[in-house]
Amino acid sequence: MTDLTKLTIAQAREALKNKEFTAIELTQAYIKNMEAKRELNAFVCECSEKALEQAKLSQIKIENGTSGDLEGIPLGVKDLFCTKGIETTACSNFLKGFVPPYEATVTSKLLKAGANFIGKLNMDEFAMGGSNETSAFGPVVNPYSKDVKLVAGGSSGGSAAAVSANMCAGATGTDTGGSIRQPSAFCGVTGIKPTYGRCSRYGVIAFASSLDQAGPIAKDVRDCAIMLKNMAGYDAKDATSVKVEVPDFEKFLSGDIRGMKIGLPKEYRVDGLNEEVVAYWDKAAQMLKDRGAEIVEISLPHTKYALATYYIIAPAEASSNLARYDGLRYGNRVDGNSIDEMYINSRTQGFGKEVKRRIMVGTYVLSAGYYDAYFLKAQKVRRLIRDDFVKAFEKCDVILTPTSPVAAFPIGDKKMQEDPIAMWLNDIYTVSVSLAGLPAMSLPIGLNKDGLPLGMQIIGKAFDEQRVFEAASALEKQAGFEGVK
Repeated sequence: MTDLTKLTIAQAREALKNKEFTAIELTQAYIKNMEAKRELNAFVCECSEKALEQAKLSQIKIENGTSGDLEGIPLGVKDLFCTKGIETTACSNFLKGFVPPYEATVTSKLLKAGANFIGKLNMDEFAMGGSNETSAFGPVVNPYSKDVKLVAGGSSGGSAAAVSANMCAGATGTDTGGSIRQPSAFCGVTGIKPTYGRCSRYGVIAFASSLDQAGPIAKDVRDCAIMLKNMAGYDAKDATSVKVEVPDFEKFLSGDIRGMKIGLPKEYRVDGLNEEVVAYWDKAAQMLKDRGAEIVEISLPHTKYALATYYIIAPAEASSNLARYDGLRYGNRVDGNSIDEMYINSRTQGFGKEVKRRIMVGTYVLSAGYYDAYFLKAQKVRRLIRDDFVKAFEKCDVILTPTSPVAAFPIGDKKMQEDPIAMWLNDIYTVSVSLAGLPAMSLPIGLNKDGLPLGMQIIGKAFDEQRVFEAASALEKQAGFEGVK
């Protein structure tokens, strides 16, 4: 019998309808894989019994002809989404033991479509990190690791690793500065950060409210289209949710991009950029050209300020959002001899090093005397970065860039551990997109000399995911990438 866990969501959905196997058999196959690959540390909470119960209900719906769009499909959920009755910790000691009494809008939409949640996925603590090493549950191991254990990327490292290793058919992720796209690139899978406001943030534990956006990580472009269609939509419970129509993204996967203009930003070709990354970038551009697209050079002049801008705005918003975790109103409490000591003890033991670092940076830039000097200036530069994209899209339909300047690196890499700025620099190609609130997809383009996947990023105009899917579908067809063997 075919290994059911190697099927895409689209293939499994069709096979379930044709009664080639049952939703119970599909779920059992994924549970078996999830248990066999625990050394990857992708899941922090396994929901096998609940998943099997849900699979039985899904099978009845399939047989009755009342199935939803994702009926019986086993998905993993990033531990940042509140799931009713299932522990949700944001992979922080501060929230260990927290079981939400409500469901996030995105996950409730997936459940309504018939999806089956088999577990909660590991991530960087409160989504702060680029390698999934800041998790209170320990780092996720990249499925492409051989002699040395490699990072899976962050913050959605558990989501990307679980999909790559066939431990779930697809997974939810969140992207604040690249946290869907970068781990997707590291693990050789496909992920899309939709336009800011496309998916509701209700029930998603906040990191940086003007940047956080939910999205899918899956095995291919079609699966991302299926998942995003069932995740997106206006939500009155989220003030940043936008009331726009959700198209059927699957309709945009013909691969016909004749006449489409693909922009290549000259500022992204920085000195010292990895030669293999440059080679694959050029190769990807040629692949799109071979399918009838036109390649044009564009300029994003304020790109050089994007990282600095992001690492002022994101920590500032994190500092504000995480103020509620004090051991009194919210989160686990560590007692002290006074209320101040209790606050200090609770936050000292509850938060990890990276979260503390970002809270300190954020509190500093919001403090009296520095708010105008840093935070307000960063917001002005953010507008300039957004305007750069608006002008660039006058010349092109989508933009093609590498997803990350590097491939996956070893867990505990000394340079990354000792110099947090070196870790932050891995976001160089993703943060500007987040600051502008634009949609962007990462998909695998090939393997480097060490056998590690490299990803390409396709950026679109606001709420124009259609063009992103069109270009990504064409590039995927040309690249013919195959995942972990």
